[in-house]
Amino acid sequence: MTVKNGRRWNHNIHYHPRILRAVPDGARRGLDVGCGEGMLARELRRAVPRVTGIDLDAPSIDQAREHPDDVDYILGDFLTHPFEPASFDVVASVATLHHMDAATGLARMRDLLRPGGVLAIVGLARSTMPNDLPRDLAGVAVSTIHRTTKGHWEHPSPTVWPPPVTYPQMRALAAEILPGSQYRRHLLLRYSITWRKPQD
Repeated sequence: MTVKNGRRWNHNIHYHPRILRAVPDGARRGLDVGCGEGMLARELRRAVPRVTGIDLDAPSIDQAREHPDDVDYILGDFLTHPFEPASFDVVASVATLHHMDAATGLARMRDLLRPGGVLAIVGLARSTMPNDLPRDLAGVAVSTIHRTTKGHWEHPSPTVWPPPVTYPQMRALAAEILPGSQYRRHLLLRYSITWRKPQD
């Protein structure tokens, strides 16, 4: 675990700014799904007055609670925790959907958003060969440059590999469950989805 210049870096952290740029103006409540030790939740809290982070991994939640912040950290299952429906202005998730059934997770995130709220996801999917080989090789090369200049911070949360859903399958799920969502494939072995829930 290497941290250079006092700043953590890894593939997930690299795309945190994409999540933060999606926070809608005037957002009052935010949810970080699969918050781990809380890095993204703390960043969200700078823009959103009330932030909740939820994760199934007890050691990660324990680490999150050690930070002097007012984020509400919940140890529990996002799919079954009794959140009020349509209670968040922004729901964020980084590298979490592949830990659950993706369709179920997307639908749950959608249902927790208030009308006009924004869902912002960065996730991992499974490459398919040989179609994805050139992109993956380019991603590895760029990742190597980043690691050399920035170091690499290994998060403490459990990992799942390989992801069960491919990139095309993830794009199709987003189109089906979140009509009008923006799906983008990223170079550093990630995809992103942003979606604004229609007003009633």
